[in-house]
Amino acid sequence: MAMMRLRREDPRVVGTFRLHRRLGAGGMGVVYLGSDKRGQRVALKVIRPDLAEDQEFRSRFAREVSAARRIRGGCTARLVAADLDADRPWFATQYVPGPSLHDKVNEAGPLSPAQVASIGAALSEGLLAVHDAGVVHRDLKPSNILLSPKGPRIIDFGIAWATGASTLTHVGTAVGSPGFLAPEQVRGAAVTPATDIFALGATLAYACTADSPFGQGSSEVMLYRVVHEEAQLAGVPDALAPLLASCLAKDPADRPSTLSLSLRLKEIAAREAHGPSGGPLENGSGAGAGWERAERRPSDRPTGQRAEEYARQRTERGTAGTSSPRPHPSRPPAPRDAAPRPAGPASAAGKNPRKTGGRTGRRAPASRPTGRNGSRTPVRTTSGGRRPGPDRRLLRQRVIVFVVVTLLVALGIAAAQGCQGPARGLGVERPVPVAPASGGVDGPYGVGEQNP
Repeated sequence: MAMMRLRREDPRVVGTFRLHRRLGAGGMGVVYLGSDKRGQRVALKVIRPDLAEDQEFRSRFAREVSAARRIRGGCTARLVAADLDADRPWFATQYVPGPSLHDKVNEAGPLSPAQVASIGAALSEGLLAVHDAGVVHRDLKPSNILLSPKGPRIIDFGIAWATGASTLTHVGTAVGSPGFLAPEQVRGAAVTPATDIFALGATLAYACTADSPFGQGSSEVMLYRVVHEEAQLAGVPDALAPLLASCLAKDPADRPSTLSLSLRLKEIAAREAHGPSGGPLENGSGAGAGWERAERRPSDRPTGQRAEEYARQRTERGTAGTSSPRPHPSRPPAPRDAAPRPAGPASAAGKNPRKTGGRTGRRAPASRPTGRNGSRTPVRTTSGGRRPGPDRRLLRQRVIVFVVVTLLVALGIAAAQGCQGPARGLGVERPVPVAPASGGVDGPYGVGEQNP
């Protein structure tokens, strides 16, 4: 909301509120941005001096402020304080940051169907609270709807007077803007909650087309169209056109109730928020909170059946080709003992692998990610080339160890055979001496020696 500096004639303090900036001016007076001693910010409206001297206006103003005090709801700007007996009566409502619906459409153009339905659902809930308090707004229009970060808010409950070429500003007549007035207001008939339904339908049509459903022109021309001509809804999306047409019916009895309108707008908002293919929007959408969530739609995220198929394919790929993460090149491979062992005789009995012939001291390579067909992915270096992965490097180490161990075993066997002598080592039997034929004695227990 645009703010302006205070002018010389503007007050600096009103009641217990200190004024900081001008927020705007209307038929009733000037609206200021103020704050109390606790720092709470308010939108404070001070009544014009000429209206303050009118006792009829004071009585009417007092009744409407009393009715506004009874309104409860999250989609309304809460009345904070008021002084009806001051020289210039004033009232303060909760300050709502954010642009008006009129400024938003004027700057950014027509809103999407999801946004319009979401805003309409929130506004209908706000009107439901207003009507339950026995109040009829009578001047619902795009400039009286503020789009805050927490959702749209309705301001000026039944006490707003607008100015300009297309505004009725005479005391004692129906107040409001001709492009958004209901036919019964133009005729001077009693207003009912259906009056606000007509204004809400015209407001939502404006959000869809950036123009009043009764066009532009002087007050007299537009009031005639409101009473005698049908609303122009050519630019309204098909999802909203039938509902808005029923809201703009000439007979108040033909318009939907506030509760029915709220429920139908919620259904449209939920359907439009999921997109044409049934998939949810990236930021979701909800009536009443975060009206801007429906502004962006995903460009690359599948929706509906495509989303389910995409999720199923991801699940199948994860179960078929997912394994333990690739080890860092600077870290040694994880030991075999650290990995879970399959159930087998040795592990089940708790035997030592060294006693059962198993090998210890060797490290098993960490498993690497595999593709969809189970093939291993080659490891890429920082320069973009390929180098052997952990499995090839371990295989090379095993071959080297096997060759070294084989050579050591062969050398050990050769050394052991050399210690036993050349004859035994070469497998040649040593000759045995034979006694001569004369029967001489070779030595004790020698050949040919007789035992005693």
